[in-house]
Amino acid sequence: EMCIRDRGYTVSIGKLGDKEIDFIAEQGAEKIYIQVCTNLTDEKVIQREYSSLEEIKDHFPKMVLSLDKGFETSRKGIQWMNIEDFLLNYT
Repeated sequence: EMCIRDRGYTVSIGKLGDKEIDFIAEQGAEKIYIQVCTNLTDEKVIQREYSSLEEIKDHFPKMVLSLDKGFETSRKGIQWMNIEDFLLNYT
């Protein structure tokens, strides 16, 4: 299994006001904002994971990763992806 750092990204943790962004992956001028959770079990968890990403106003990709299968793949332009699929396939 490859991690995103193996693909040439530097990874840091971000803050937006009182909210935390789990990971900001950067490679040159490119960025990917990533929130990670075990499962998107209810609306409270969904709101928590998506809300900090929704406040970021730039054009870079924003993703929520979880162990869920077959979840809604996008919300307000923020992509959801199964974390295993992300680790195996994201380039």
